Amino acid sequence: MSTARDIMHAGAECISEDETLANAARMMRDMRVGALPICGKDDRLHGIITDRDIVIRCIAEGGDPRKMTAREMAQGTPIWVDVDADQDEVLRLMESNKIRRLPVMEGQRIVGMISEADLAVHLDEHRLHHFAESIYSAQPTS
Repeated sequence: MSTARDIMHAGAECISEDETLANAARMMRDMRVGALPICGKDDRLHGIITDRDIVIRCIAEGGDPRKMTAREMAQGTPIWVDVDADQDEVLRLMESNKIRRLPVMEGQRIVGMISEADLAVHLDEHRLHHFAESIYSAQPTS
């Protein structure tokens, strides 16, 4: 059975929690990704910011992405998976938390991210269909 290491897109780059959302958007554009892990000065995961967060939780509410920081987007305890977790654990975490992106940790460092696209490559059709049904059956989240 596949592990998180097998499924993930390696080399996730963090954005500092002190960086602005405008900088986050530029990073996402340049890296061609829709989400970035938010890391603190301690180099630990503090959350995830998505392109959708920037639009919905900042711009649409009248915020200024040149002033609002990634720290302001980091809410609650980040959900993550250990690099050696099996495919079932990856799916369980993503489905039960209704999330589309999952940081992969080795020790206390982020080593990759798992997205819907990564799952599409690694799951059989039945499991992928089940994942999509569980994620999209409720209100959309990041």
